[in-house]
Amino acid sequence: MKSIFPIIALMVFAVSAKAQKQIQITWLGHAAFEIVSPGGTTILIDPFLKQNPATPAARKDLTAYKPNAILITHSHFDHAADVVEIARSSKAVVIGEFEYVSDLAIPDDQKKGGNVGGKFAVGDVTVHMMPAMHSSIPSGRPVGFVIRFGDGRTLYHSGDTWIFGDMALIQELYKPSIILLTVGGGPFTQDPQTAGLAVRKYFTPDVIIPMHYGTWPPLAQEADVRKAFEGMKNVVILKPGEQRAYENQ
Repeated sequence: MKSIFPIIALMVFAVSAKAQKQIQITWLGHAAFEIVSPGGTTILIDPFLKQNPATPAARKDLTAYKPNAILITHSHFDHAADVVEIARSSKAVVIGEFEYVSDLAIPDDQKKGGNVGGKFAVGDVTVHMMPAMHSSIPSGRPVGFVIRFGDGRTLYHSGDTWIFGDMALIQELYKPSIILLTVGGGPFTQDPQTAGLAVRKYFTPDVIIPMHYGTWPPLAQEADVRKAFEGMKNVVILKPGEQRAYENQ
């Protein structure tokens, strides 16, 4: 009988090779995402998890998160509530606006503060800070992020924002293939209709993932988002906790 070990080894190698071509994206509810690069770098964005009614119970254990870096778009509780606890337990660096990061109760060597236009290398990715139109209390200013992966693809997380003309520059400079776009509306951010306009006017992504909706009233609900993006085949509506993987074409 021939050994099956070479076959198993070949299958494991094939799975590993496929994973090395993938960007894995998990929506954790609201504006929180876990992203794994083709090279295995894990990025956590806006970790509002323990008190987030949209985050699945299985993803509320903060000690289970082992990111290489945590990105914070601004200091509002619904984006930054769990950053300190996760940073302390995981030893991840925290990337965000300089004044905000400087005030965090974590070791100085984990603080990576910057400003719009700044960039940071983390594993096989580069993180670029983008402008956003919002507020940031108690400290700092709001930002978005572009993540450039080692294979050249880029992902844009808008943070909380309203549509703004310099989105055209983000497209020109970075050409994001994946966009995580706030659509919540209400008194806080752009609504789904305005978010749809932003995509049509400024961007040409392969994938659009709406975020910052459905967490609680008065934010837009899933039906509002589906209606606003009707007919746009590159829109992916995720459920909190759902993961998608995107290979380089």
